[in-house]
Amino acid sequence: MDFDVLVVGGGLSGLSAASLLAKRGLKVAVVDKATHPGGSCGAFRREDTLFDQGSSMLFGWGEKGFNAHRFLFNCLEEPIDIIQHELLYCIHFGDTKVRFFPNIEQFIEELVPLFPDEEQNLRRFYHDMEKLYTHVMVENPSYTTPDEVDRKAALESMRHHPISYIRFLSYLNKSARTLLSKYFSNPKIFNFFDKLTSTYCYTTVAESPAILSSVMFVDNHVGGSYYPAGSTLFLTGKLEKVIEEHGGTMINKSEVVSFTTNQGTITGVNLADGRKLTADQIIYSGTVWNLYGKLLPAEATTEKRRTWAEKQVPTYPSVALYLLVDKEAIDEGTIAVEMLIGNIDALDEAEVTVYIPSVDDKTICPEDAHVVMAIGPSFADWSPLDEDPYKQRKEEEINRLITVLEKRWPEIGNHVRHVELATPKTIERYTLKNGGAVAGPKQMLGNHMFKRLHIRTEFSNLFCCGESTVMGTGTPTVTTSGIAAANAVLKQRSLEPFIYDNRRKAYVRLIDPPFTKDLLFAEDSPELRTIRLAARRCLYCEHPSCCEGTDLDVPGIMRRVTVGNLKGAKRKMASAGMDSYKVLESSCIREEAVEIERVCFHLNSLT
Repeated sequence: MDFDVLVVGGGLSGLSAASLLAKRGLKVAVVDKATHPGGSCGAFRREDTLFDQGSSMLFGWGEKGFNAHRFLFNCLEEPIDIIQHELLYCIHFGDTKVRFFPNIEQFIEELVPLFPDEEQNLRRFYHDMEKLYTHVMVENPSYTTPDEVDRKAALESMRHHPISYIRFLSYLNKSARTLLSKYFSNPKIFNFFDKLTSTYCYTTVAESPAILSSVMFVDNHVGGSYYPAGSTLFLTGKLEKVIEEHGGTMINKSEVVSFTTNQGTITGVNLADGRKLTADQIIYSGTVWNLYGKLLPAEATTEKRRTWAEKQVPTYPSVALYLLVDKEAIDEGTIAVEMLIGNIDALDEAEVTVYIPSVDDKTICPEDAHVVMAIGPSFADWSPLDEDPYKQRKEEEINRLITVLEKRWPEIGNHVRHVELATPKTIERYTLKNGGAVAGPKQMLGNHMFKRLHIRTEFSNLFCCGESTVMGTGTPTVTTSGIAAANAVLKQRSLEPFIYDNRRKAYVRLIDPPFTKDLLFAEDSPELRTIRLAARRCLYCEHPSCCEGTDLDVPGIMRRVTVGNLKGAKRKMASAGMDSYKVLESSCIREEAVEIERVCFHLNSLT
C-alpha cells in the first residue's frame, strides 16, 4: 500500500499530526499496535464504566495561555465539548491541603500559611514569572517546537519584549533550583516546588531546566485544567474522525517492526504480520529507544547516534490502578485531581496522583459510583517474574496502592466494585513505552530541549513527534510536537502550514461541571441521539464474540458512532461486505445485547 504520509503510532501526538495532514488533503495512514487509538490518552470500558488509560487531566484548552489543543481543533474545524475544572487540582503536602486556584493571587494566599516567611518572595516570584509568561507565550502565540521556530517570526516577537525574551533564553541551561534560589531561602519551599516539577515532568527542581519550569509554574493557572466531556475517548476519537472523514486510514492491531531505508531516506515500514507499507514521508511518534534500537537498521545509523539514544535517561516506571468504587467512599470535598505526597523530602512510591473524573463528568460510570485512577512510580523490578509471582506482586501492589488511597479516603478499600492494575510491563505491552516509563526520556539538564530527539531527523523524509522530542511530556507539549511534525511535512511539500490566526472560528466549547447524561449528544436529532446512545453501550471488547468468524469490527464501528464518526464507521462496516447484522446481537456478551443491527441499518441509510 502506498501513502503520502505514514504515521507510526496512534497516540495523541501521532493523531494530531495525521489529522492536520488529512485536513490538507494528503493520503495519510496511522499504524498502531493497539486495538483502539489513543495510546496513553486512550480509554477502555469495563461494563458501564469508562476508564482513562493514562492522561486524565488536560491542559491547553483555555482561551488564554499555551492552548495547543484549542489551536488544533480550531484548525481542524472539529467541534468538541470540554469540561473546565473549577480548581486545577490540589496537593496534600504533609498535613496541608494546597488548592491550586486559576487565580494566581488566590493561589498565593493558599501558600502563605504554609510559608509565612516567604510571602513577599512568593508574590515577587509569581509576578515575575507571570509577566515573563505573558510576554513570551501569551502575546505572541506560536504552536511549534523550539527546533522548528521560524527565525524571522521569533525575532519579530522578541522585538516587542526584548528583556523578557533575553531573560527567558538565559534559563536554557540553568536549573529550576537556580532560578528559585534567587527568590527563596526556606528549604521546605524547595521541597514543595520539587513536587510540582515531579508532577509536571517527572523531575526535581535540581534536574528541571528553568526555561521549562518557569512556564509550568504559571501556565496551568492562566490556561486552566480540563477534561473531555464523556472521557478521553472523545478527544482521540474526534482526531480519528477528522482523519477518516478526509480519506485517511487507521491501521490498528498492527505493530511496525522495522523501517526500510534506501540512500538516506525511509521508504516504508514492515509490519509484524508480514505486510509492507510505503510512503513518501514517515512521522514516528514512539520512543527514541525503539527508533534507534529496534526500527532503524543498524547500517542506516551510526554507532554514535545509537549510543546517544541509548543514553537518554528514562523517567521512572509507573503503575496505574483503576478502581470503580461506591459513591459514598469519596467525600463531598474531593476534586477531580488530587496529588498525594508520601514523603515531602524525597520521591517514594507513596507519591500518587489520583484522578476522579466522575466528580465532574457524571456520564462515565453508574450514578452511585466513582471512577478512580491512581498513578505513581514503581521501583520494583517486574521484568524477571514468571506468571504466578507476577500475579502475586500485582495483588501486593494493588493492596499497597489502596492503602495509600485510604490515608485520604479511609473507607475506599471497603467499597471497591472493580479493580485492575497496569504494571510497567502492562504499560510497555500496550503503549511500547520502554520499561513502563510513561513520560519517555527525562526532561532534565543534560537530557533536555535540543539534546533530545528533534522533529527533523538525519533522514530527509523521517519526522518525529511525541514525548521523546524537544518539548518532552504532557498533553499540550506532545500535541505541539504533532503540529510541528505536520507543518514540517507540509513545508517539505510546499503546502501551507497551520499557523496562528486570531480570526479562526472557535470550535472548542467549554462546559461548567457537572456534565450529566442528559447532556450526552443533546444537540443531535432524536434519531441520531438514540443511535449514538445505543452504540455507546458497546464494551469495545478486544476479542469480541459478536463478530467472530466475520471481518466486521463491531467494537470499532460502535466506538466511532459513539464519538460521532459516522463516515468512518460506515467505511469500516462496508469493508466487511455483510448483508445482515441481526445474528451478531445473539453473541453480544451483554445481558441486554447492543442494538448492532439498528446502528448498522442507520449507517447504511446514510448517503
